[in-house]
Amino acid sequence: MQRRNFTSGLCSAVALAAWGSASTTAHAQAVTESEAASGIRAALERGAGAAVQLLGRTDGFLGNPKVRIPLPGFLNDASKLLKLTGQQRRVDELITAMNRAAEQAVPEARTLLVNAVRSMSVEDGRRILTGGDDSATRFFADKTRTPLTARFLPIIAKATDRVALADKYNALAGKAAGVGLMSEKDANLEQYVTGKALDGLYLTIGEEERKIRQDPVGTGSAILKKVFGSLR
Repeated sequence: MQRRNFTSGLCSAVALAAWGSASTTAHAQAVTESEAASGIRAALERGAGAAVQLLGRTDGFLGNPKVRIPLPGFLNDASKLLKLTGQQRRVDELITAMNRAAEQAVPEARTLLVNAVRSMSVEDGRRILTGGDDSATRFFADKTRTPLTARFLPIIAKATDRVALADKYNALAGKAAGVGLMSEKDANLEQYVTGKALDGLYLTIGEEERKIRQDPVGTGSAILKKVFGSLR
């Protein structure tokens, strides 16, 4: 009964979203309950899987300007002074280590993202189908940000502990936060990188979600074409 309610809710959401056009309404009515549920799950898993694959590899963060993790504003300015004193290599080493740490942590997200899809409620499904281009991204962030923070932190801490400037970052950032030059959440290197890694993950999921919504035919998936095509 619970599964039927879930799929019925999704099917109704598809029909409501397509309301207003005779052709799209007819298309929506052709979407069965099981297809509606399969379509939304397939879209979520496809978007999350693609994001993890793109980011969880060498240069997934470092080589992508959209998600590349910089030093926070105040310390980025301070790093310019270090570069002037011949310490360019050490600054670059820290930035590289930050991004490599994020790349190592991201594969840990796959299981939690898939579990979030499988535990999706009727209301979650409605919001994702009708809530705009970033509704799936918001769903994932709400369901997984806290547990992923706990999983990412030890991986990122281990990766950044090996960098010579990591301790200096925390010492300087702590003082800067104390006088209001930067936020408390950015004053610890591991927490800062973890937050930015998750921001990059959800941003990339959002981009993959938009691709599916804008071109469901291009995914090559018949179920995505049928379900998301009915919303166009």
